[in-house]
Amino acid sequence: MRILITGGCGFIGSNLAIFLKKKNKNLKISTLDNFFRNGSKFNLKRLEKNKIRNYNYDIKKTKFLKKLPKYDLILHCAAEPAIEVSKKNLIEVFNINLIGTLNILQKCAIDKSKIIFLSSSRVYSINELLKLSKKKEYINEKFSTEHPNSIYGFSKKSSEQLIKEYSFLYKIKYIINRLAVISGPWQYGKQEQGFVSLWVWRHLNNLKLNYIGFGGKGEQIRDVMHINDLCDLVNLQIKKFNKINNIVLNLGGGPKNAISLKKLTKICQDTTNRRVVIKGIRKTSIYDIPYYVTNLKKVKNTYNWQPKIRIKQIVNDIYKWMILYRKNLINYF
Repeated sequence: MRILITGGCGFIGSNLAIFLKKKNKNLKISTLDNFFRNGSKFNLKRLEKNKIRNYNYDIKKTKFLKKLPKYDLILHCAAEPAIEVSKKNLIEVFNINLIGTLNILQKCAIDKSKIIFLSSSRVYSINELLKLSKKKEYINEKFSTEHPNSIYGFSKKSSEQLIKEYSFLYKIKYIINRLAVISGPWQYGKQEQGFVSLWVWRHLNNLKLNYIGFGGKGEQIRDVMHINDLCDLVNLQIKKFNKINNIVLNLGGGPKNAISLKKLTKICQDTTNRRVVIKGIRKTSIYDIPYYVTNLKKVKNTYNWQPKIRIKQIVNDIYKWMILYRKNLINYF
């Protein structure tokens, strides 16, 4: 089977490519990435060591459609994933996340290939999520996707609809994975995206942090999933694709991996033996939500699968990676 991974030099894409290559000798893995994000070229070296070829094309442009080989499956990971960026660079986010998906679907139609799309939990309604801060419900696939979602969330929600329309028109088989927070080694975290790795890095290097929004107390809660758990599930999805397809799934760490920023700080302190100055910023972004925890019932029932790696191990794995590559990582955080 020939597989193309878009965004293949990003955090998720590169980990998926290497994981799948090591687990399946019969898979021929290629990646597509235009090195838009910081750290992509560092990840390219990892792909090259594993003899995975990357095509340097921009999915916003259609030129690559005729230049790439035919593929049986496309893992569509390419995106601008930072929600706050979509306030400032609306057109760019729209083009990467939605026009890019349209072009990838054109490739699927031409090749008659399958697609696994990495969507986002941010397709869900911000207003409805704001109501959950006291209820503490777990979010399932039937939760409201009514606007507002953020421009980023809109681009993901619209991409999902495009995939379903192409499936109806061209009989393309698909799986849509709505991801919560994914973290682990090789994630170059920023304040607006990849907060777990950012927290570890700032503690390791005695750098300041901020609790932003909702009173600046660090009480926002998210569930976190280790990148290896995601890779394990996607590998399973590929193997069972012919029997299980055309579905939408919520993926995340679930209730056992739900954590507040304040509790994450404590774990980072224990792991690194360091304490850093943390400032509270009360002002809340209109895109922020106080609480999100994934309901994993559907994915458990569908694949008899659940995440195995707990939050303390996720932090520890990131920490060990950062210690090993500390000198190389300075330019990426």
